[in-house]
Amino acid sequence: MSNNQQLLKGSLSVIILKLLEEQERMYGYEITQKVKALTAGEMSITEGALYPALHKLEAEGLLTTETQVVEGRARKYYSLTKDGHTEAVSRISELGAMLENLQRLLNRGLDPLKPAI
Repeated sequence: MSNNQQLLKGSLSVIILKLLEEQERMYGYEITQKVKALTAGEMSITEGALYPALHKLEAEGLLTTETQVVEGRARKYYSLTKDGHTEAVSRISELGAMLENLQRLLNRGLDPLKPAI
């Protein structure tokens, strides 16, 4: 597994929660395509990573599902529960803070006035 895939796997639940926070409901393939579109193809989520993450979030009570038949095929839509909305805000905030701190650490070497670690 590449480093990029490992980073993606670690933040996959936050990505799912964020997308469902923005769009009321989505099905699995739609989530994979949205991530690909939003990142100009730089990030892609495999079904093997996505569905276990969706099932885990559902088991945690953060997602609810609704199955609909579309063009003769059953399609499972995922939506946030009330707890899911609350958890989405919390996890997005936590990840944002972590990314800010990581950015500070990574940018230290770019400023000659900052002492080296």
